[in-house]
Amino acid sequence: MHQQLTLAQFNAHYFYKTELVSLCKQYGLPAYGTKAELNQYIRLYLSGEPITHIKSTRKRPPHKKLATGQLSLKTKIVGSGFKFNNEAREFFANYFGVAHFSFKKEMAIIKRRAETTHDNQLTVGDLLKLYTDMVAQNTQNQVRRQTHEESTYQWNNFVRDFYASRVSAQYTNKLKVAAILWHHVKNTPQSKIYHDNLVSKYAEEINYFKK
Repeated sequence: MHQQLTLAQFNAHYFYKTELVSLCKQYGLPAYGTKAELNQYIRLYLSGEPITHIKSTRKRPPHKKLATGQLSLKTKIVGSGFKFNNEAREFFANYFGVAHFSFKKEMAIIKRRAETTHDNQLTVGDLLKLYTDMVAQNTQNQVRRQTHEESTYQWNNFVRDFYASRVSAQYTNKLKVAAILWHHVKNTPQSKIYHDNLVSKYAEEINYFKK
């Protein structure tokens, strides 16, 4: 890669991780880390930051390899040689009682965060606890999104059906009338669909909008 690469040129070009590693080595920068971290090192350098001020946010893990039998819930994530490899995959498969286990994105996030903050106390057991908490939170968020989407879908259908009814022609502000009627049905056990008897049931509240 050309040594006179500018920050603008760097930002305008897409680099593969292997290219970023080569650039970091060429410039004497830390060459270990995620793609985002390598990008950051290079941007700092090209912005004029002295090389001596650009430090790796994570230490390269030790090269020793832990066998499956050496892994336990008390194994430290940082500094022990723990990696997301076949040995760890076998350990997690045994732990979860499944034939095949795939590492999850949330696990990688937790491990990377521990390495970045030099958290030498985090264990495999802690990782699993944090992972299950993250999954539970994501599930709750998904349920909330689905509930919101379902509510929006029901409201849209309610308005459409009210507009299509003959009685809606009596009112000057159809959307306001539909909103009043919807307010009464959305938090009740009854079906969330429009029917004409709602107009007579809540006539006192909506008569103001009659033509």
